[in-house]
Amino acid sequence: MLCDMELPPWIVAALLGLIEGLTEFIPVSSTGHLLIAEHWLPRQSDLFNIVIQSGAVLAVLPLFRHRIRALCEWRKRENSTLIFQIVAAFGITGVGGLILDKFHYKLPEEPKPVAWALIIGGILFLVVEGLLKSRALTQNHSWFGAISVGFSQLVAAVFPGSSRSGTTILTSMLTGTQRVAATEFSFLVGIPTLLAAGAYKIFKAIKHGAQEDWGLLAIATIVAAIVSFVSVKWLLRFVQSHSFSSFGIYRIIIGLLLLFAL
Repeated sequence: MLCDMELPPWIVAALLGLIEGLTEFIPVSSTGHLLIAEHWLPRQSDLFNIVIQSGAVLAVLPLFRHRIRALCEWRKRENSTLIFQIVAAFGITGVGGLILDKFHYKLPEEPKPVAWALIIGGILFLVVEGLLKSRALTQNHSWFGAISVGFSQLVAAVFPGSSRSGTTILTSMLTGTQRVAATEFSFLVGIPTLLAAGAYKIFKAIKHGAQEDWGLLAIATIVAAIVSFVSVKWLLRFVQSHSFSSFGIYRIIIGLLLLFAL
């Protein structure tokens, strides 16, 4: 086990930041990969995982500066509609998240459920890509699709390994949205959702006297932010000419390997 190798804490922090940055917006589940990594590496606090996630989210804002600037022109009908759709999806997820928190929902710490979620999600990507290959999709988002995205984020919150970006992209595509537009909408909804969840949990953790090594946390956050920026920039180009089938295959392979290792 890696934790028996007594890796220097700063290397552990950098590795976890690397994993978070690579997987936060790519549809393979950052939470699932962190849970898997921390099964062998020293387990970190919830505050640690939340802060590095927020760092990864903040890092991608410059990539959407033109889109965000366009949304500021809210008097245009297409912009105001998109804003309200993002708010609706965010609101559904926010209310659901508060309910889960009230009932003290905890993510499973065992990797087996993560493995199955990775496999099932991978199969769904292959099936959906096959079903939609000959179907005409639109670049516009429907209200049904936006509301469905809000609920799909809750599914990802309850089942680590399913992937927030993965479930939201699949949902958007199934409701008629073209692949690139579905990816962009997933990111636009994810930014306020993840930042709000992060701020809420950071406030709670600090309020209850959470102790953290802020130096190690800074290393992990910086690594996560840099890697996240690069990976999202790559993904936005990738989906313009490729399907998500390769991610589906990756998820299935990782899930099966994990089950075999267990």
